[in-house]
Amino acid sequence: MPPPASSQSCAPAPAPAYRGRFAPSPTGDLHPGSLMAALGSWLLARGAGGEWLVRIEDLDPPREVPGAADRQLAALRAFGLHPDGPVVRQSERGDLYRRALDRLLADGHAFECHCSRADLAATGGIHRRCVATTRRPRPAVRLRVAPDARVAFEDLVRGPQVQDVGATVGDFVLLRADGYWAYQLAVVVDDAAQGITDVVRGADLLDSTGRQILLQRALGLPVTRHAHLPLVTGADGRKLSKSESARPVDPTDPLPALRRAWAALGQDPAALAGADRVTDLLPAARTAFRPQLIGRGDTAS
Repeated sequence: MPPPASSQSCAPAPAPAYRGRFAPSPTGDLHPGSLMAALGSWLLARGAGGEWLVRIEDLDPPREVPGAADRQLAALRAFGLHPDGPVVRQSERGDLYRRALDRLLADGHAFECHCSRADLAATGGIHRRCVATTRRPRPAVRLRVAPDARVAFEDLVRGPQVQDVGATVGDFVLLRADGYWAYQLAVVVDDAAQGITDVVRGADLLDSTGRQILLQRALGLPVTRHAHLPLVTGADGRKLSKSESARPVDPTDPLPALRRAWAALGQDPAALAGADRVTDLLPAARTAFRPQLIGRGDTAS
């Protein structure tokens, strides 16, 4: 179990040459898209001789499905994907996020905001200055983003990226008005605290990267490397976790789902042809894995 939040520090942990992670939200059972992200992040970590961790991102209780986190962890075990350390749950790390937020406020990088969605309708939801018509009992807290803030980074899968965070996002939320921690802050703080060097995840989170790099810089934290994998889509073309055709993977019969995840990563199915057990398939996958074959486009389930 992780130590109590009160004993944690937001200082970055000593990082190895490569440490990756898989960080599902417990909004449902593990589905083919999340399994592909887990397998892809695991393969990249193993291929680099690095470590692989698992973190449960349970920051939004209204959206959480009871028991989903435990079923996700049980499924990962059934698929042979075992983390190299204890599982961390974000719901237990509030003190860590509070210390980071207090530092941002003290340094002038963050500010309290009473603006509602209706207040920001004229700017398409983009916050560039406070225009609130009434004060909220509990304001949100936002990161102060310069109007010309542009972030450039190299994505292992998608190549050079430039995101104009100032123009397309503006000042973004770190602590919500309902009291819940925002995804952007928690991810950045946890990645640093866990010594994560490489963030491997689905392409639906690509547009979060610029915001997270700005936060890393504001907190004086190491900037992680990134790889955004293609999405697995349903028959309706939507991301599988949001598609009506989404079905959870079957942990009692792991080989078919692992083979499909392998193929969705652009890898040669023939490389796993002789494997009839998980304990045979994963070593074969490690040997045959070629990161350069990962496609940039989405994959139909």
